[in-house]
Amino acid sequence: MSFVHLFRRFLRDQGLPVTQQRETIAEVVFGTDGHLSVEEIEAELRQRGERIGKATIYRTLEMLVKSGLVAEHDFGEGFKRYEHLFGQSPIHEHLICTECGAVEKIESPELARLQEEQARRVGFLPARYRLEIYGLCAGCQAEGRTLEWEGLRCPVEMM
Repeated sequence: MSFVHLFRRFLRDQGLPVTQQRETIAEVVFGTDGHLSVEEIEAELRQRGERIGKATIYRTLEMLVKSGLVAEHDFGEGFKRYEHLFGQSPIHEHLICTECGAVEKIESPELARLQEEQARRVGFLPARYRLEIYGLCAGCQAEGRTLEWEGLRCPVEMM
């Protein structure tokens, strides 16, 4: 099912024009379960024969995020990734490969339960949480890549 109609309604409610370009960008985002970069969205649009500039893609993604239909992620790659929020568990974590940039979604009822327990223990009412685990994916490990992690040192310890 296409969720473009929800985006169309959001645009109208905001007094913004509903354009074919905006709808096409939304179709690309809603048409994948992955975490898309602007470059990946642009490549998919070109493959479809669409000529839509990056500025329009960025503005449309900003509107999609503002609408609450799409989530924006920064996995430390120097750019953002976008995923639609339909048909997905509202609580999921991400495993991010520091070598190839692969992102894997995982659902963990145990982590969700732990988060709830810790919040309840200190009287905190959580609205949302995000867990991102960085490391090496199985493919990069199979290629012989290793982690080069030195970590950060406390500035006080350096004195």
